[in-house]
Amino acid sequence: MKIISGKYKGRKIQGFDIIGTRPTMDRVKESIFGMIQNYVNEATVLDLYAGSGNLGIEALSNGASKAYFNDINKESIKIIKNNINMLKADNTIIINQDATKTLNDLLKQKVIFDIIFVDPPYNTDEIAKTLCFINNNLSILSDNGIIVCETELQIPYEKFKNLNIIKSRSYGKKNVNILKKCQNEN
Repeated sequence: MKIISGKYKGRKIQGFDIIGTRPTMDRVKESIFGMIQNYVNEATVLDLYAGSGNLGIEALSNGASKAYFNDINKESIKIIKNNINMLKADNTIIINQDATKTLNDLLKQKVIFDIIFVDPPYNTDEIAKTLCFINNNLSILSDNGIIVCETELQIPYEKFKNLNIIKSRSYGKKNVNILKKCQNEN
């Protein structure tokens, strides 16, 4: 896996081989960062199902000011730490626990994110659970914050009444949807 743009462009990072997961393909990652380029600079980022840390590291490479990496898998955490150390990236926090617990803890700590990457293992309901949490706890997202969802499943996005899809792309079976808080119309 390679970092595709920014200050770490061209650097290789360690991947992983965990059943039910696979890293975001370079062409999909390139498209994602093309869609969100106006949100990345100086952003506080959460890579919630981080795997190797691929998306969070790409955000740091492109000017994000801080990245939180979360994964429940201890092997993934080792790989994230190796990748962060190899790049000598700073302003990172690595968390090894369930995504819902992480979201609850960060909400209690009043951490506010500009970008939340949601790319869970395939064939799980984790995106729906995560979006439900954010939909009910909007203070975890900055006013201009976005959620980047990557999945092969059909997600009923319309049920999250406080979130709007602002961009959507398909890559074969994979869908990338970018959501944002609904704007109050007072």
